[in-house]
Amino acid sequence: MDKAYTPLTSIAALRQVYDAPATAIRDKALPALDKHSKHFISLSPFFCISTQGQEGLGDVSPRGGEPGLVHVLDETHIAFPDRPGNNRLDTLVNLINAPGIGMLFFLPGIDEMLRLNGIASITVDEQLMQRFVYEGKRPRAVIVVEVKEVYMHCSKALRRSALWNPEKQLTKKDFPSLGQIARDQYKLLTPAKLIDLALAQDAKRNLY
Repeated sequence: MDKAYTPLTSIAALRQVYDAPATAIRDKALPALDKHSKHFISLSPFFCISTQGQEGLGDVSPRGGEPGLVHVLDETHIAFPDRPGNNRLDTLVNLINAPGIGMLFFLPGIDEMLRLNGIASITVDEQLMQRFVYEGKRPRAVIVVEVKEVYMHCSKALRRSALWNPEKQLTKKDFPSLGQIARDQYKLLTPAKLIDLALAQDAKRNLY
């Protein structure tokens, strides 16, 4: 960085900058799923998972699929499949070492989001695995989350970003392809078009 800065290192210092939250906001987290959070989860095709890495680094992973890919097991438990990825297993390894998990659910076209915090475990229990067979393909494992907190998140972030506004969407020419990025970052000699083709074929063959 060009110059040093002074970080805020205490809650008291933060509260000198930010007002105290309203009581309704402070106490909005529910200890279990209600009918609205269950409905939101049943419609959501996309969510992000936050975990903590071995060296204390935060990590966020996106997950997506058919609407309702996360199943509500009861008022305090949900489950979702771990489908094919890059096999780094960042999220799963993190959960083995530190099972705390944060989840942020999205609905296309809806500006509000659903936040859920809990304790996760990983299983290959056959009964749970069978719940998530999709197009004849089984998941690699199932993550079960014991819900500790769940609440709606306001629309400000998505309104500011205009994420769902089609007039704001980028086209492929506005950003380099993943093949071009990989070629540059890893100093590959393979043409970007061939890398993109291989990635597209892998995504098609190993989507589930």
